[in-house]
Amino acid sequence: MIEVLVVDDDTRVARVNAAYVEKVPGFRVAGQAHNAAEALRLLELLPRVDLVLMDHYLPDRTGIEAVQEMRRRGHQADVIMVTAARDVATVQSAMRHGALQYLVKPFAFAGLRAKLEAYGELRRTLDVGGEAEQADVDRMFGALSAPSEPGLPKGHSPTTAELVRQCLMHADGPLSAQEIADRTGVSRQTAQRYLKLLERTGRARLTLKYGDAGRPEHRYVWATRA
Repeated sequence: MIEVLVVDDDTRVARVNAAYVEKVPGFRVAGQAHNAAEALRLLELLPRVDLVLMDHYLPDRTGIEAVQEMRRRGHQADVIMVTAARDVATVQSAMRHGALQYLVKPFAFAGLRAKLEAYGELRRTLDVGGEAEQADVDRMFGALSAPSEPGLPKGHSPTTAELVRQCLMHADGPLSAQEIADRTGVSRQTAQRYLKLLERTGRARLTLKYGDAGRPEHRYVWATRA
């Protein structure tokens, strides 16, 4: 069983998330915490915690700060951020501090189940041990890239998709792939690939910016602003 610590400042939300976890085969709730200090204390007291579902908005410190303190104290439990924090800076900071997945509230049971099942697949791959060939490495990373919602093609990262989506949603106007890349830290090619996906699924609209000469620049705007 994969032991999960659920961290959320809202006790009702924590209970709902814990109930969701218990419905996924192979997962069990090890404990619930409602602030960072309590989460860190439970990590010391509980026999084992494999995965932490971490809210970002906690009363005593942010979820990312709690993750930093976890690592400083030597706790190696994996982390999935489960939070209403939608700003690109927070998503990017979570990625840089080792969050494996990022689930934006509000979400249905299916959303969390997809994240947990992808994590379970990763654990099963890692439990084999030994040395990894390139195909094995691809499979490990691919486990976390499993689509978390309908329409996300195989091989696309839900975290990167969310990062690009949030950047576009909060932009003041149309952005080019290079501008998205500069703001999110991904490559221009990666930004272009996810922007085209958003356009194909109707979430973004392509606009053209004509200069004095040469080909027009492709720019994208969130569909609700079109």
